[in-house]
Amino acid sequence: MSLEDRTRELAGDVEPADGTAIRAAGERHSKLAKPPGSLGRLEELGVRLAGMAGECSPPVPENPAVVVCAGDHGVLARGVSPWPNEVTAAMVRNFCAGGAAVNALARTVGARISVLDVGVASELERHPMLRTAKVRPGTSDLSQGSAMEREEAARAMLAGAGVAEELISSGGVDLLVTGDMGIGNTTPAACLIATFTGRSAEEVTGCGTGIDDATLKLKVRVIEEALELHAPDPGDPLGALAALGGLEHAALAGVILTGAVYGVPVVLDGIVSDSAALVARALAPACVDYMISGHLSTEPGAGIALENLGLVPLLDLDMRLGEGTGGLLAVPLTQAAARVLGEMATLEEISLA
Repeated sequence: MSLEDRTRELAGDVEPADGTAIRAAGERHSKLAKPPGSLGRLEELGVRLAGMAGECSPPVPENPAVVVCAGDHGVLARGVSPWPNEVTAAMVRNFCAGGAAVNALARTVGARISVLDVGVASELERHPMLRTAKVRPGTSDLSQGSAMEREEAARAMLAGAGVAEELISSGGVDLLVTGDMGIGNTTPAACLIATFTGRSAEEVTGCGTGIDDATLKLKVRVIEEALELHAPDPGDPLGALAALGGLEHAALAGVILTGAVYGVPVVLDGIVSDSAALVARALAPACVDYMISGHLSTEPGAGIALENLGLVPLLDLDMRLGEGTGGLLAVPLTQAAARVLGEMATLEEISLA
């Protein structure tokens, strides 16, 4: 079986959320000791969690993990970011040393961290937190040709799937958070969002790490060139991913699909995760049933992607760091939504029915 066939098999294993559990959760919320709808979107999230788990009340996810997928990008040579690709490797080392924002927030919410190198240009030292499945040392310049081969995109996707499966099957993880690291990776993210939503390069492109107006104009032009060069077909998600994506985007799509296969909620972080979610949705439409939008990145493409996915972000904190930081902050809300359904008394139980 080819790697591409294996990705299709993975996508084919995704089943829709359980409609019976969703209806039961909605009915239970109407009977709890509170005015109907008074917990707002927390109630909606609890109902969705029931559908993911296939039971009402859904189990409270007590063992979250963030998977930070890392890779470098050939398009950086076009000047789309002021930061050199060496920063990617330096930040991966910082993750492993415990000194990054993702580490601080993971400690805050009690989440473990796994870092997956699928395409960092530099060689990295071994570390217990680091999983190495390097497909290649960074992508090619997507504005000049394909970022990678189809088989490379499939291999990166399966690498992400493998880490997620290990965490769920062997590590008891019951909530996945997507994270990313890769200097220049908002450019391929914008390319993917434009491809799968039909929006223009200008609409989906933001300032990333904080570029000036001149660099933003260059970035938009590079994305326009790439879209014109490849004319990507959203009906061929692996082809679009190979032409315009990053290795970490592919790995994240694999993480998302695997969470869906196992019925494990997947909390999306920012624009890179959102773009990967569009790829995953194109491969397996039902996987959206298992996605939770952790927060709304300030990158304009993030809101466009989430609207297209039909997801409403839980938080809006003007964040755009990546790493999984915004997704991690949504973990307590996800836990609370499940706990409300399982632990609140009903009106009948407090003799008010």
